Amino acid sequence: MENKFNEILNSELIIQIYRHGIFPMAKNRFDRKIHLINPERRAILPIKNFHVSKSFKRFIKKKPFYVTVNANFKKVINKCATENRKDTWINKTIENQFNNLHEIGIAHSIECWKNNKIVGGIYGVALGGCFFAESMFSSVSNASKFALINLVARLYFLKYSILDIQFINDHLKQFGAFEINQELFKKKISRYVNEDIDFQSLSIKDEDLFDNVLFFLQEINETS
Repeated sequence: MENKFNEILNSELIIQIYRHGIFPMAKNRFDRKIHLINPERRAILPIKNFHVSKSFKRFIKKKPFYVTVNANFKKVINKCATENRKDTWINKTIENQFNNLHEIGIAHSIECWKNNKIVGGIYGVALGGCFFAESMFSSVSNASKFALINLVARLYFLKYSILDIQFINDHLKQFGAFEINQELFKKKISRYVNEDIDFQSLSIKDEDLFDNVLFFLQEINETS
């Protein structure tokens, strides 16, 4: 579904779009139009049943990166649009609007640092018990995966119910990603989107973030 309302697009309108199980995209970085995407099937990452390989568990325990939450959202979304990509659905309008969503506490980022540089990250929209993951990037091997495991651990301990990833791919299948139909997805969204959960209510100290990941790995091991 296409539209030409990019000139009247604002934070409240974007929030309502997400609440209805739809999301905005551009065809490429230079596309001036905003397109509303309402796919017949939606990809979800399980939170409680998130799959972590043995090799990645060993990598995690080495604590390869320093991690922050919402330390530099602008850098993360810009890197998601430009880092190691020939093209992107994140045009300047979407980038600016999501920066606005971050300013009002709706959009969030997790950053991975090495040698005082952001080398990986993920960002998305948090509404109630739903987190809509938008994009992630990595300029160092496994940095985006490390950001993702930090996100999932955070959602787990805050008792989020939905981690939407929009479209499935082989990379995300390794973590247990699966698809559901549009009708079921929207039913789930309507059930959980009004829950009272604050994404920023957990500690954002690096040592606490790392402990959360270790505790999360332990708990999913015990329930698997």
